[in-house]
Amino acid sequence: MRTTLDFSPLFRTGIGFDRVFDALDTATRVQPFDNWPPYDIVKQGEDRYRIIMAVAGFDRDELTLTDRPNLLVVSGAKKSESQIEGTYLHKGIAEREFERRFELADHVKVANASLVNGLLTIDLQREVPEALKPRRVEISGDGPEKQRHIGRTIDATKAA
Repeated sequence: MRTTLDFSPLFRTGIGFDRVFDALDTATRVQPFDNWPPYDIVKQGEDRYRIIMAVAGFDRDELTLTDRPNLLVVSGAKKSESQIEGTYLHKGIAEREFERRFELADHVKVANASLVNGLLTIDLQREVPEALKPRRVEISGDGPEKQRHIGRTIDATKAA
């Protein structure tokens, strides 16, 4: 049983949350289930993540990582057929082309990628710009009355 969610009431009162609504809408759509290549997603800290993808049979130059705003696309395409001589009695290593998309939160960027023993490891890091980080605001001891009084004194000095 599938339930369709209506987000229209949220659009009437939420301003500037378009990306959140789009992500919720995308998550509710039925997407074809393709479990190849298999992968893991690991949270390694408050702002660090790692994707580990099993890409047996692919070489570095046959894999492409594209880091777009809020989207990471990992794709693979074999450049040539296997150089193994003979007739396959069983072929279980999938070498078909693939494309895997990962939605990234704001300010999450690819920090590093490596391919070792058939495992593609992609390290992700959230890097919030300094202007968007919380900052402490100092509270002055002068109240509004004292500030108005200072302004009058300055005006009186200028007039004299």
